[in-house]
Amino acid sequence: MVSPGVSGGPLRLVCFELRAQELALPIADVRETLPVPPVTRVFLAPRCLAGVFSLRGDIVPVIDLGVLLGLPATVVGADSRIVVVDHAAGVAGIVVDRLRDLRTVEPPLEPPPANLAAEVASLMLGVVATSTGSVRVLDARAVLTAPPLRALARSDAEGRVS
Repeated sequence: MVSPGVSGGPLRLVCFELRAQELALPIADVRETLPVPPVTRVFLAPRCLAGVFSLRGDIVPVIDLGVLLGLPATVVGADSRIVVVDHAAGVAGIVVDRLRDLRTVEPPLEPPPANLAAEVASLMLGVVATSTGSVRVLDARAVLTAPPLRALARSDAEGRVS
């Protein structure tokens, strides 16, 4: 069993749907959720970077989680939302198909399935079983620093990309 890195007590999750699967992020890593705003594509960016948008004057990158997980690009629909993740590793919006209920689960989480690709498993804290199925809990730090996005983070920190 894998602990989500929280000190005891229940883990509150912001749940969402992506390609008919329920995923979640710890509520402590979520700043807000909002309808998908106009997103500006970024020239020569990795496919998993859908673009950027302005959030109250700050430019925020938008991650296409589907692409990052090895799925086709997300098609934004009426129910699509941006989950704004705010973690020590940075701030980014994640495009999801729709929001689901908030959930409270008891740690520890089960480890990701052994048959999951290592790149995808590295983005997860673990899995929790619920009455409606399993919920894959993402690691905000791992998502924000995933290999396709690392070069962008380094460039931004060095002041070469604005």
